Amino acid sequence: MARAGLVGIMTPPRYGGYGGGPPEYCLVAEATARHDLVSPQIMVQGQRWLVDWGTDAQKEKYLPGMAAGTLLFSASISEPNAGSSLRKLRTTARRVGADWVIDGVKTHVNLGVECQVTLVYAMAEEGLTAFLVDADLPGVSSRRTHAVGCQLVPTADMIFDNVRVPASAVLGEPGKAMATFFSTFNISRLGNASELLGFAQRGLAEAIEYARRREIGSNTVTGFQGIQWIIADCYASLYAASLARDRAANIAARGDDPSMATSLAKKLAIDAAEETINEVFALVGGHGLYHTQPWGDLLMEIKTLRVAGGSLEVLRNHLADQILKDPQLKGL
Repeated sequence: MARAGLVGIMTPPRYGGYGGGPPEYCLVAEATARHDLVSPQIMVQGQRWLVDWGTDAQKEKYLPGMAAGTLLFSASISEPNAGSSLRKLRTTARRVGADWVIDGVKTHVNLGVECQVTLVYAMAEEGLTAFLVDADLPGVSSRRTHAVGCQLVPTADMIFDNVRVPASAVLGEPGKAMATFFSTFNISRLGNASELLGFAQRGLAEAIEYARRREIGSNTVTGFQGIQWIIADCYASLYAASLARDRAANIAARGDDPSMATSLAKKLAIDAAEETINEVFALVGGHGLYHTQPWGDLLMEIKTLRVAGGSLEVLRNHLADQILKDPQLKGL
């Protein structure tokens, strides 16, 4: 994938990337989920942080390896007692001379065991601050966790015990990490939405192939009108969600504020994917209840993405807030 430019899909060619934009990113994320390939989502997200906020030295140090797939990245944000509420993070960063010392525990870290660098969000005296921390530094450790989804990008806890980093490790400015977080996650929601669509497309397509062959008396499963309606409804939901995703990607590509569009795209993708993966069991029946078949794993991947990268509830809160603050109610 890296040799084809897919891992560095939005990274400039000068750093070894493909140089694409949000629409290309969406195509890659959807296709990897549809065809059961390892998603570059975490790597693309890391490169986006660096392209938007990194210094020249940080870009030169990390981007070529990340785009080539030889340097693995993770994001250490969530904690055991803090997820969406970044102001409640307990990981701390304090100045010691010209350096910083980081202490804390992070959870839900995709590629936490495998990564060579992780982006740590910590509370400093100045406020929330982001740090690029090399995983081989003294005091950095990780332990594997076992999420129900994310099987190809496994999760871990990461522990930072008196980890000393130079001032050059700060991404952006001290106390200004909220800006780095939202600018990247407003785009990475597109990858989440695309993965949801890809997983659901795979589930529906494989269920239809099975149902076409499965005979019930003198008919096949797909010969029943009730089943045909399920197929039509799921296809329509996925199609509508993909249109919202495409619109959001084009808004982001133009450089306009994509926050509402990407939130709406992920919300609709969650709705469509959950509807689809639940309904496919009507097509496959008991055949779909075994670990040797794909639908249970796809269900867990979709449930994971319902929460990861911005939960459905957080998205709904953001959408309602944007509608209610607008005198025109966002066009209602």
